[in-house]
Amino acid sequence: MDGILLKINGLHASIGGREIIRGLDLEIRAGEVHAVMGPNGAGKSTLSAVLAGKPDYTVTAGTVEFMGRDLLAMSPEERSWAGLFLSFQYPVEIPGVSMVNFMKTAVNAHRKAAGLGPVKASEFLGMMREKMAFVQMKDEFTKREVNVGFSGGEKKRNEIFQMAMLDPVLSILDETDSGLDVDALRIVAEGVNAMRGPEKAAIVITHYQRLLDYIVPDVVHVLKEGRIVHTAGKELVAEIEEKGYDHF
Repeated sequence: MDGILLKINGLHASIGGREIIRGLDLEIRAGEVHAVMGPNGAGKSTLSAVLAGKPDYTVTAGTVEFMGRDLLAMSPEERSWAGLFLSFQYPVEIPGVSMVNFMKTAVNAHRKAAGLGPVKASEFLGMMREKMAFVQMKDEFTKREVNVGFSGGEKKRNEIFQMAMLDPVLSILDETDSGLDVDALRIVAEGVNAMRGPEKAAIVITHYQRLLDYIVPDVVHVLKEGRIVHTAGKELVAEIEEKGYDHF
């Protein structure tokens, strides 16, 4: 695979019979952070939804390989177990389920898929505290219901905390900066940067430059009308900021 973690060829995808992704090609290698930028309606969130396996979206053509496997043939759970993680633009609330129980179930499901036994209680709590420190979450959050009563910034930090706990190979951040103030943005970005590594990769989906001032991408793509129309290095972010998407 020559270090390629994700390879998308000729992807077409629709929702409700309306085609959103119209022939998208993308390759992501280990160690890389890719930014996907584009105007509203370009297909950015549809791309993340298709990769995560959301059932409302239909792939009508093309292939997606993740670590040499056919991603489109895998269930959402299998994609997660294989090392793919999606941070939602709008994290959902799960009343009645505590953070500690939610995360312990998720971690143990990943361990079972890898042929490992359940994590020990003391080891798990230590791991939670360590990862919560990444995103400056207090211990009291472990007792709270998932995202219930959380502020927008707390929900986004919780997403990055979950990512740290599951330690994915490929992380997809779908407009994680949406609705964040400067302090929350910095905290979230620092958590993401702490998990960068030579064997991992990330897709950062965003409208704006500000997140990419903190999470500096290796490759930047402009997505318009369901296709990637331009690709360059991190310098492309400033060009987009200056000239807008109509330039491409």
